[in-house]
Amino acid sequence: MKWIACTCFGWAVIGPTHAWLSSPQTSPNLLHRRRSHSRLAATSSNQNVVLQPSDDPARFDSFQIGNARVHRYSLNTDPESQTEYVMWYHGRDAQFDSDRALPPLSTGRIGRAKSKNGLIWVKDEQGNFSEDVPDVSLGLNKESWWGFDTAHVGLGNVLLPMSTPAVMTEGGVYLMYYMGGSFEETRMADYLDDSKIPDNLKDATIKGMNLRIGVAVSQDGVSWGRVEGDDPTGACMVPYNKADPNQAGEPVPANMPEELYCGWPEVVVNLVSGNKAEAFLMFYSTMLKETKEKVIAYAISEDGFRWFKKGLCLQPDKDGMDAAGCARCCVVRDASFDEETLRWTEIDSWKMYYEGISLEDNNHRIMMATSIDAQNWHKKGVILDVGAEEDAWDVAGVGSPHLVR
Repeated sequence: MKWIACTCFGWAVIGPTHAWLSSPQTSPNLLHRRRSHSRLAATSSNQNVVLQPSDDPARFDSFQIGNARVHRYSLNTDPESQTEYVMWYHGRDAQFDSDRALPPLSTGRIGRAKSKNGLIWVKDEQGNFSEDVPDVSLGLNKESWWGFDTAHVGLGNVLLPMSTPAVMTEGGVYLMYYMGGSFEETRMADYLDDSKIPDNLKDATIKGMNLRIGVAVSQDGVSWGRVEGDDPTGACMVPYNKADPNQAGEPVPANMPEELYCGWPEVVVNLVSGNKAEAFLMFYSTMLKETKEKVIAYAISEDGFRWFKKGLCLQPDKDGMDAAGCARCCVVRDASFDEETLRWTEIDSWKMYYEGISLEDNNHRIMMATSIDAQNWHKKGVILDVGAEEDAWDVAGVGSPHLVR
């Protein structure tokens, strides 16, 4: 089986992402210094970079980009047509969070790029006409002030369930799963150990960290419409909170721990299992309220819109390379290749590629786990380490794994 590994973003350039949650030394001045540069210098150790923040400061992604998701398509209406690669990703410009009120992530708005070979990319300069920024596919929710996605949005992944992952059919409907944060304030102490918080920040708050997950639909992959979820904020997946009256009566596992946020959704179609209730599987990153551990949880859905939590599926190992947390993942079903028919056939086993956060150096690395049922996972260790050269673009960490078959 051959795989193409796509864009594991390095935070040395793209931004601090989760670093502020682990490093109490982060300060507004430090964040300001990080905003002073965004593009890479051309060196031999940066040759595999395929997408960078835009040079034009007016574009939505001129400061940071992240969490690229790529699909490779061929049109079934034209067998002779060339394969096309489409990338969705999120980004922000330097003025997006000018008052430093939001988490220093690469989230902001979501854009799109295209490629003929998966290596040379052209960003979409048109975007969705209904957005406030010209080159954006999905931006901030300006229509519902009570919405979960009014302050910033970030990409989870994109599906085309009405077709196979590699063939574009006429009339196919895209599903985009994304996360968002509002201007609701929460205590920074909720996400950090009290012993690591300076006294002058004990009561500090942050906006947009109570992440929730939503879904949007599109017929062309460019213009998107939000689908309102069951939660009053419009989200389809929210952090589990026993005190939330809106979650009363929702079926959850008896041992379901309370969560501080739900983000970075990874959704896969699960038709092979034959279980209609589990036709869609969602894996998402969260932090546990009681222990402040970063873990990966999962949920199931019959239609891809209404979801039911099933509990945790991946947690840190005390002595492992993910001792400080497990985060953003990519999940793929294994497949066998028939050399006679030149076709892939999916089989009943899975692989998960995820970010493991080291307790020793606080760096993020790509790790792998395997499963037979997509519920119980067995870790296999690090499969992609940080850059070895001192000036490498990914020397400070690799993350946001995504694979294209």
